[in-house]
Amino acid sequence: MDENYAAWAARWRVPLGFAMAIGVVILSRPSWRFLVAGAGIALVGLLLRGWAAGHLEKGRRLATSGPYGYTRNPLYLGSFVLGLGFAMAAASWVLGLAFLVFFLLVYVPVMRREEEDLRRQFDGGYERYARSVPLFVPTLRRRAQHELGGSAGEKFQWKRYRKNREYEAALGYVAGLVFLAAKMEWR
Repeated sequence: MDENYAAWAARWRVPLGFAMAIGVVILSRPSWRFLVAGAGIALVGLLLRGWAAGHLEKGRRLATSGPYGYTRNPLYLGSFVLGLGFAMAAASWVLGLAFLVFFLLVYVPVMRREEEDLRRQFDGGYERYARSVPLFVPTLRRRAQHELGGSAGEKFQWKRYRKNREYEAALGYVAGLVFLAAKMEWR
């Protein structure tokens, strides 16, 4: 992977995400059926992100507890599910396709880049973890923390959730649904 491209993707992923949101404003054609189904799917993604954020101490320790025992990137997996849910809620296959392309071109290189950073930071501990837990698509069998090199007994903590500012994703979820419901009523 080209390191310059991965660095660009890391820097631009949030602004490009806002551009995707503008696409939702323009291209969405929500109906109650799609809105409810998409909101449910997006909620699963939001809950996964929240669960992951409550286990993550960026830069301090290798997260292997909670959802990190199933996938090395539960935050990005949650974002993926959240995005697909909103594409469904918007009732636009164009948005769904655009989101898939966006995710592949932006988030996959970012995951690979972050993986290299974690390898350097956590030395052999990350290698052992990476051999046991898939990068993105979760395993159905949770790996025990002692197998992964994590500290035993790590539990979800609301203070980590707040420190990682995951409440912003929850606010965005609510705002997105309110917007789609309002747009549906305006039509």
